[in-house]
Amino acid sequence: MPDTTPASTSAPTTPDVATDASIPAMDPAIKTIQPGGGVAMSLELAWGRLRRAYLRKIRPRYVTRMADRRQGLPAGLPFDPVDSRDMKYYRNQGSYWWADADDAFMWRDSLPFLRAGLAELIIIGGALLVLAAVLGWFWWPLSFPPLVGIGLLGWLFRDPRRVIPTGLATVVSPSDGKVVRIVEVNDPVIGPAIRFEISLSIWNVHAYRASLPGRVVSVRYRPRRTPNAAKPVSEPQNEHLDIELASPEISGRIIRIRQISGRFARRIVCWARVDDVFERGEMYGMIKLGSRTELVVPRDASLRVQTEVGDRVAAGTTVMARYEPNA
Repeated sequence: MPDTTPASTSAPTTPDVATDASIPAMDPAIKTIQPGGGVAMSLELAWGRLRRAYLRKIRPRYVTRMADRRQGLPAGLPFDPVDSRDMKYYRNQGSYWWADADDAFMWRDSLPFLRAGLAELIIIGGALLVLAAVLGWFWWPLSFPPLVGIGLLGWLFRDPRRVIPTGLATVVSPSDGKVVRIVEVNDPVIGPAIRFEISLSIWNVHAYRASLPGRVVSVRYRPRRTPNAAKPVSEPQNEHLDIELASPEISGRIIRIRQISGRFARRIVCWARVDDVFERGEMYGMIKLGSRTELVVPRDASLRVQTEVGDRVAAGTTVMARYEPNA
């Protein structure tokens, strides 16, 4: 059963980014799918500049062909893209895109790893592989720790296939992890609600999925951080990103999913934008390393909570709650 602690005991001490009417529905602070930036992102963008220069110099016919096939508008994009690889970090900006038939890099979506984390896999994994080779040259047992690190890195960014429940008004978990709190709240946007709090560890898959089918009505971001996301009292200061979806399966009411960074997780990724329509269990982002998730859903007589504190949940698979139409 939900914790009946009044919402005021854990309410933020500063205005909640999700309810700040001064911020547009699509937060202008979100310029990329990874608004907090990062070393790997900077290196990948630098590589993109070199790749585009090379293609324009060596393969001008390819550049012209891709320019003819691209669709959309610049929409404030800070450079002129050559192909879909250039849009990886800007896919939430409503800019250029290529049809699947014209995208030669669609195969990357079928890899068993989260595509948004491939840069970290290549850069950090490559560095560990070089270190393993150097250490192994001196004494072969020394190569084991870096090789274990490569294995752990691949485990962190894995992308296992999920079977999504199909029941009408079925609320699935937005992330992997452990349910640490279920509490009744009075949300300023949603009204009477249930908030599920999920803690992720380094062993969990770090993808985020839509808990219900629906249209994105807002995407809001707050960059501030504190050392530990495991403490709810620190939540207003942590970097976090909210998406709100209006779901037709619950009469257009809104749910909110919040990605919260922690001590080591400082890279929130979200490619959702306002008016995107997601299916239940559809992936829309990830967070790199450990973190915390909050799911807020409307509370009424038809809601039946299906999970308890301490349960282990899987994104897109575990049923958190159901709305019963005849309740």
